[in-house]
Amino acid sequence: METFWFIALTFMLIMYVVLDGFDLGAGIIHLIAAKSDEDRRTILKSIGPVWDGNEVWLIAAGGLLYFAFPKLYASSFSGFYLPLIMVLWLLMLRGIGIELRGHIDNKMWKSFWDVVFSGASILLAIFLGAALGNVVRGVPLNAEGYFFEPLWTTFTVVPQSGILDWFTVLMGLVALFTLTVHGANYVALKTENKVQEKAQTISKNAAWLVILTSVLALIATNLVRPQIWVNYSSNPLGFLFIFVALSGAVGIIYFRVKVNDLLAFLSSAAFIAAMGAATAFALYPIVLPASTDPNFSLTIYNTAAGEYGLKIGLVWWTIGITLAIGYFSFLFYFFRGKVNLKTEEY
Repeated sequence: METFWFIALTFMLIMYVVLDGFDLGAGIIHLIAAKSDEDRRTILKSIGPVWDGNEVWLIAAGGLLYFAFPKLYASSFSGFYLPLIMVLWLLMLRGIGIELRGHIDNKMWKSFWDVVFSGASILLAIFLGAALGNVVRGVPLNAEGYFFEPLWTTFTVVPQSGILDWFTVLMGLVALFTLTVHGANYVALKTENKVQEKAQTISKNAAWLVILTSVLALIATNLVRPQIWVNYSSNPLGFLFIFVALSGAVGIIYFRVKVNDLLAFLSSAAFIAAMGAATAFALYPIVLPASTDPNFSLTIYNTAAGEYGLKIGLVWWTIGITLAIGYFSFLFYFFRGKVNLKTEEY
């Protein structure tokens, strides 16, 4: 049961990054790909029907964490208290930026909320990458399984590290460029004319930054946490995730050159999903490594709820995930095709 819930948690987090990732990416390129109010409304309308629904996956993953791995939930939410509050504010600012920009027909008002929306999207992408970097690098867990990290200390990878150091900042840049490409591919898929052409150009240029930072992050990970390859040596099937990730990276560039927006978007989605799965495979059964003493690491076994709770949770999770997948399938099908400003506002 513990392994199943680990896979389920990984799946839900990957779904969040893939789906809300293109929302964040649309926000990242919002000020670059669109200069006029009409173009910016076009980008907002491309994500309008789905952006808030996509965030449900993050809430659902938090709920799953709460009932399946309660000790991991307690430790993470106390140790990462400061960055989690910052992420909460950034999520709110994104929603406020989308909602309030259209309430007053004033250029300065709209520009202000456009900057808020785009800035919050950029910082959220960086924080998501830094969070993954903390999980890969490890945190200063004590013998009771708890920790506290300041925002930063010396910016070096040490046992008593902060949230931000050179490694987690590098991971933040990987996330920023990856979601920039993912969002640009989505905007190119959903729009036409100037906005589509600008999004295609951003995707093409940023793809090389994704490859560069990903290679640097792979080298850095090997230096910071060489144990990351242990599971791959014992089970070579894990290299399938790496192969899919590489194929996705190649697909982003190839299909962008071929001007195939749909396959370019699917390639960036595959790259994100495979990289997430590859990281989870490398960590298993650890869910939060300790940078202080490996024996203090949190695993799926020492953080899981009781067997009865996990079995009951399986029933409700199955019902919930079926409804969620059905709803999102209908949502994306219903709002398929290019956006049109002449129809109802976002």
